[in-house]
Amino acid sequence: MKVQPSVATLAAALAALALAGCQAKETTSTGDDGGTAPAEVTVDASDESCELSAGEGTTGANTFLITNNGNKVTEFYVYGAGERVMGEVENISPGLQRKLIVQLTQPGTYQLACKPGMIGDGIRSDFTVTGAEVQIDTEGKFKEAADNYKRYVNSQVDALVPAVESFVAAIKAGDIEAAKAQYPTTRVYYERIEPVAESFPDDLDPRIDLREADLEPGQQWTGFHRLEKDLWVTGVQPDTNAIADQLVADVNELRAGVSAPDFTVDSTQIAGGAQGLLDEIASSKITGEEDIFSHTDLWDFSANLQGSQTAVASVRPILDERNPDLGMRVDQRFAEVEALLAKYREGDGFVSYDKVTEPERQELSRALDALSKEVSQVQGVIAQQ
Repeated sequence: MKVQPSVATLAAALAALALAGCQAKETTSTGDDGGTAPAEVTVDASDESCELSAGEGTTGANTFLITNNGNKVTEFYVYGAGERVMGEVENISPGLQRKLIVQLTQPGTYQLACKPGMIGDGIRSDFTVTGAEVQIDTEGKFKEAADNYKRYVNSQVDALVPAVESFVAAIKAGDIEAAKAQYPTTRVYYERIEPVAESFPDDLDPRIDLREADLEPGQQWTGFHRLEKDLWVTGVQPDTNAIADQLVADVNELRAGVSAPDFTVDSTQIAGGAQGLLDEIASSKITGEEDIFSHTDLWDFSANLQGSQTAVASVRPILDERNPDLGMRVDQRFAEVEALLAKYREGDGFVSYDKVTEPERQELSRALDALSKEVSQVQGVIAQQ
C-alpha cells in the first residue's frame, strides 16, 4: 500500500539518491500474446542487491521482469520526477517472478528501486530513456478507456471525501459505535482506486493507509489504520482528533490531485492497476493483516475486486479486439471469486474476517490466484505496439 497506482523526467537531485546495489547486464525482448512486445529488462532482486539486465530503454512501453531471489518479500518501483510513481509491483514473495510494463513517454532519467522487506527508499539505480516523446491513449478505444477510467476514479474520490468527513465527525463527537460502523463502508471508495493514489508523491498513500506493521522507526502513523486501532483496541487517544483531521486533509489532497488538469491515466496503467488491486487482496486481505483490529477485511477484499473489474472493463474494447479469449477467461474467473465472496455476506456487509476459517481462506486464495493469472496477462496485451 504505497502510492503506493504519470510521466516526467527525473530531476537531477533524485539522481544523487541512487544507491550502489544495481548493476546493468544485457537486454532481452519477448513477444507475448502475439504482436510486438516491449523490450524486456530482467531484474534480479535479492535482500542486498537489485541487478538489472540494462540501464537504459526507449520511450514508450518498457517491460521489467522481476525475480525475487532473496529471503524477504520485495517490491519494485519505477520513479519519475518528484518521486512520482510511474509503475510498481508489490508483494513479490521469495522465489516468485512478476512482470511490470510501464509507459515512459518522455526521454530522460528515471529511477528503478527494489525494496527488500517493502520498506524504505529501496536499492536504486538510474534508468535512462532515449528517443522522441511519444503520445499514447490519444485516439479511439485508447482514449475512451482512459476517459472512462478517469471518470470512475473521480467518482470514487468524490464519494470518498464526504464519507471520510462523516466518519471523522462521528469520531470527534465521541460516537464510537457510529464511527466503527462507518469505517469499512468509508474505506471501500479508497480501496477501489488505491493504485491511482499510489501514483502520487509525498507519501500520500502511506499517510492515508499505512498499517502499523509497516511503520519504519521514527515514522508518524496516520490514516485509516491508526484510527482503526484507536476505535477497536486502545480507545480514543489525545491525538485521535488530530489524526482524524489529517485524514480529511489527505483525502482532499487526493481529490485535488485527480481533479487537476494535468492528471492523466493511460491504458497500460489501468491494466496494471487491475492487477495491483488483486495483489492487494493476496498480500493483506487473505491473510487478515489489512484490518487486523476491526476484522473488516472482506469489505476491502470486495472493493479491490470491484476496482479491478472496473479497470479491466475500461480496457475491454482493446482486449476484445486483440485477445477476446483472454477477456472471456477473465470474466469467468471474476465470477468464480465473486461467488465465493458472496458466501460471507451478512446483511449489507460481510462477516467478521476472524470467523472465516483457514480452509475457507485457502479456498478464496486459490480462486484469487486463478483470477490473477489471467488478469496479469492483460497489461501485456494492452501495451502491444
